[in-house]
Amino acid sequence: MATVIPTIETIDTIAKRLAVAFAARANAADKQARLPAEDVQALKESGYLLMSVPREYGGMGLPLKECVAAQLELAQGSTSSAMVAGMQIHMFGNVSENRPWPGAAFERLCRAAVNGGLFNTAASEPTLGSPSRGGLFETQAVQRDGGWVVNGHKTWTTGGKHLTHIVVRLAIGDEPGVVVIPGEASGVEWVETWGDGLSLRASDSHDLYLRDVWVTDEDVLERGKRDEKTPNAWFPMIMAAVYLGTAIAARNAVIQFALERVPTALGKPIATLPKIQRQIGEIDLALQAAQALLLDVAGLWTGDARSKGLYARIAAAKHLATETANSVTDKALQIAGGTSLTRDLPLERYFRDTRAGLMQPPSGDTALEIVGRGAIDSLKD
Repeated sequence: MATVIPTIETIDTIAKRLAVAFAARANAADKQARLPAEDVQALKESGYLLMSVPREYGGMGLPLKECVAAQLELAQGSTSSAMVAGMQIHMFGNVSENRPWPGAAFERLCRAAVNGGLFNTAASEPTLGSPSRGGLFETQAVQRDGGWVVNGHKTWTTGGKHLTHIVVRLAIGDEPGVVVIPGEASGVEWVETWGDGLSLRASDSHDLYLRDVWVTDEDVLERGKRDEKTPNAWFPMIMAAVYLGTAIAARNAVIQFALERVPTALGKPIATLPKIQRQIGEIDLALQAAQALLLDVAGLWTGDARSKGLYARIAAAKHLATETANSVTDKALQIAGGTSLTRDLPLERYFRDTRAGLMQPPSGDTALEIVGRGAIDSLKD
């Protein structure tokens, strides 16, 4: 597959173009609970998925801020498809900075991405939940016949059958490990458990079963606890951009509704009413603040030792972005009234999709504790 590699000057334009195409399919995809193959193909052909792949291996090697800005645009078209893209972007971004994988393996996977691969990490499990709070994986790799046999069950594996490479976090004996498994490998089984949930219905975040999947030594990417040079800023920042971009789409949709809605008793658009203007002003102000913080913090991230003290601000930006996205989409429903509860407007989909951001780490009290500790530490002698 010939892949276009956009430059730093064109990635924003490409994100906007993809968002328009995604938006035309998003409502039907949500109804059908299916990730559109057209969206995946467009992501591959445009080169969009290569933003965080290093330049020396054929990618763009863009900094975190450029990737966040692009995701803010893409998510305005489809939260689900932007989530699929974000999973690959954050993975390569973090691994590029910390380089926990053998050099030859990392280059091989980067080249696979350049050639049209779609990647995601499979980490969450039914009993473990998200691995962000620690715990040992039940999915295991056992050495056998000059290779490794993998068995396990993973949940919330965004991208589903569209994935060409699955980076699996698991246990190797009594220590953590990571292996990469081709999507078409024997023993890879998808069970379509996703689709009727609250959020991201078109993301194909299905359950993955691994039944005696054989991998080689070269497919073992990590053994033992990872010693990261810097904390993982890519996951929370890229995810925050997805949800905030969705809220921006809700803002635009409700403004358009207010401009077109002309009640017979009023005789003019409801956008002329001070009450509506004030409510939209509240939405716009909240979005401006959250977006400014998100991009400011992303711009400070360098991915080296200078970034070690930034994680409290990363947590703050992610928390504010997701909380704002939930607040904004809620207010958009109130402005549009009863029509917002129907599929005549995309507002109910935006409202549902942004709820997922509350579940992704760091979130809630954990995020606030990180922010609080950062504030306290900044005033210590």
